[in-house]
Amino acid sequence: MIARLRLLRAIDGLQDPAAREASPFLLLVAVVLALLLAILEVDLNSAELQSLGLMGNAFSADPVFKSP
Repeated sequence: MIARLRLLRAIDGLQDPAAREASPFLLLVAVVLALLLAILEVDLNSAELQSLGLMGNAFSADPVFKSP
């Protein structure tokens, strides 16, 4: 097992170092997907977060002014 890992590391070291850099577009896509996942998780668990007091209405309006 260790010999195989050393072999993979040796093969990886033979490649061009510039080829190991991540694409800026790939990084952008990863960040956008992570933000979308965070937004979806907060939306999915908003009731639980409100019950814990971690999330609430910042601008609460009187129910009289809300539409039916």
